[in-house]
Amino acid sequence: MLGLLGGLLGGYLGQLGGSATEPAGVQTSEPSGAPVASGGADAQGFCDAEAVANAVLPSVVTINVVSETGGGVGTGSIIRDDGHILTNNHVVADAVSGARIVVTFSNGQQASASLVGRSQQADIAVIKVEAAETLPTITTGDSDEVAVGQPVVALGAPLGLSGSVTAGIVSALGRDVPVPADDGSTAVLAGAIQTDAAINPGNSGGALVDCDGELIGVNSAIATVPNAAGQTGGGSVGIGFAVPINLAISLAEQLIETGNVSYPYLGMQVVVIPQDVAAQFNTAPGLYVEGVTAGGPAEQAGLQSGDIITALDGEPATSAAVLTKLKLTKKVGDTVEVDYLRGTETGSTTLTLSETP
Repeated sequence: MLGLLGGLLGGYLGQLGGSATEPAGVQTSEPSGAPVASGGADAQGFCDAEAVANAVLPSVVTINVVSETGGGVGTGSIIRDDGHILTNNHVVADAVSGARIVVTFSNGQQASASLVGRSQQADIAVIKVEAAETLPTITTGDSDEVAVGQPVVALGAPLGLSGSVTAGIVSALGRDVPVPADDGSTAVLAGAIQTDAAINPGNSGGALVDCDGELIGVNSAIATVPNAAGQTGGGSVGIGFAVPINLAISLAEQLIETGNVSYPYLGMQVVVIPQDVAAQFNTAPGLYVEGVTAGGPAEQAGLQSGDIITALDGEPATSAAVLTKLKLTKKVGDTVEVDYLRGTETGSTTLTLSETP
């Protein structure tokens, strides 16, 4: 079920990596490495895609993951000159089970890579090659400064075609996109950047950059339209999603330093009550509190076993994805406004997130 979710814009969400069948051996000529001309978009509101490609492609790699049962292809961006590469978790997740990671650079050279760490909840991972020399790195931008309508360029290896470049605009900001995680849970592309730049299977983990060639997002998922039989698949329909770079880099730095990501702690165990189940039992949909940890944030906030959390920070708590988003976008010490139902009485409280014990 990797890559298929229903109910978005009449279509389905498809994760991009690991499903391409074409090998990542098709190479473009080596980029010149020329700097991007400053000034962003041109007078017509487009990026100089040629200049962006020349500047950015040397820091973009194709990632092949090879196992005894098959393989897949994705993309990554070199974020440190010692060989650390940012990509999606779903591109390299099979490495946990022993699959081999092979990186192809823009000049056609290849190297084996190891998995440094991954965040399944955010669909972000870091891999590393042992570099004999300093590698070119991508320039990191500021995703908080991205605006709807601004032109962007996507770089990656769609269908294994390394060094591919497409252009478009930022269609929307702040999309919270649930996607399947490899452990059967739900990951969330929190606050995702939506773009109409064409991205396809194999683009996962690749760069979404602005007109100055600065990395603003990690291309991660697309919406696809089901066929007459209701089956999903196919390529770009102009609705793609990228993890904002500010979040991705924050997670990547933790992964490089410790191999793990530390998420803020709520101190409770919950089960989702879907709308249809809530209707059957004449109760509210939300997150049913199965238990609270003694002395933890939830207990200190006054929450009890049996409560039904109906909203977190004003957002309806109708799926586990809302908790995942909270863990990804909040930090230790932040507060969360919790609305809940206890029996027939409604209530609200403020929960202060703590470090995971």
